[in-house]
Amino acid sequence: MNVALIFAGGSGTRMNSRGRPKQFLQFYGKELIIHTLENFQEHKDIDAITVVCIEDWIPYLKKLLQKYQIDKVRTVVSGGKTGQNSIYNGICSIKTYASDDSIVLVHDGVRPFVNEELISACIASVKTHGSAITATPAIETIVTQENGKITSITDRSKCFHAKAPQCFYLRDLYCAHEKARREGNTNMIDSASLMKFYGYDLYTVPGNADNIKITTPADFYTFKALYEAREQQQIFGL
Repeated sequence: MNVALIFAGGSGTRMNSRGRPKQFLQFYGKELIIHTLENFQEHKDIDAITVVCIEDWIPYLKKLLQKYQIDKVRTVVSGGKTGQNSIYNGICSIKTYASDDSIVLVHDGVRPFVNEELISACIASVKTHGSAITATPAIETIVTQENGKITSITDRSKCFHAKAPQCFYLRDLYCAHEKARREGNTNMIDSASLMKFYGYDLYTVPGNADNIKITTPADFYTFKALYEAREQQQIFGL
């Protein structure tokens, strides 16, 4: 079984959305979370979806799932105090209906431009290597600094941005999370960091450049441009 684990637990403070979490803001007539979910709903190899959501917004999300006929969503669970805790809640929910050898694709609810090719490539990479971390090349110089002074400059050709989906076998992801909880490591920045920390080999999958995360008001304008470009491609075959 291939399961998408969608994290929609952020409060949207950087979006200045006046109380409405960013994943529930409307873009072109649909909430952002729906734009994201539809990519997994429509993919032939995705068997199920679990969504981790802000607890107070779960009833609203369930109404949206019914409205837009997102019927692959098996469970909706509340988030935790940190992103890592939230993903753990989602993993535990997936374990109630999926076998340990299932593939889990961890993805941001506010990253709506994940496409069919990327999802397929991630699943294939897990089957071959045991992991799939979406990555895009760094396009600017990477430096480290202390107190405003640059201490090193890294060869940009070796640098990539880790994005999502980040994908693993359910048994491995659950095992790493359990170890982290026992050891008090509860605030890893993402699944890739957690899995690397506990010794798992990570393999990259090239990500599409437009697979952006909608986090700030400026990202809205990028979303608008990308969305319109996709619409024109479909209508005019550009």
